[in-house]
Amino acid sequence: MKLLLKWLLSACALLLVAYLYPGVQVQSFTSALIAAAVVGLFNVLLRPVLVVLTLPVTVITLGLFLFVINALLFWAAASVLDGFHVNGFGAALLGSLIYSALMLLVDMALKSVLSR
Repeated sequence: MKLLLKWLLSACALLLVAYLYPGVQVQSFTSALIAAAVVGLFNVLLRPVLVVLTLPVTVITLGLFLFVINALLFWAAASVLDGFHVNGFGAALLGSLIYSALMLLVDMALKSVLSR
């Protein structure tokens, strides 16, 4: 149940990113659901590999390169989907930052609601 709720809230967060920032477009709630699932899968499957491969650069930049990895995964998810579009790397960077902040709020809300 928690996974389903987090997926729905992730889609809502993605729609909110598209509403707040014009560099990210989502056509419908269905597209947002699919995009949230793909972004989540990319973060689970590809992110650890990319973090390990770019560890020297991440250490030299004091962890700031992780923002680049997040943006690349956000942009990659948009490139494989039809209803989700990001206008370049800069838009992916800002969109992924907004999405990450919203997902942090979602995680905190779910933790407080489900811990009762």
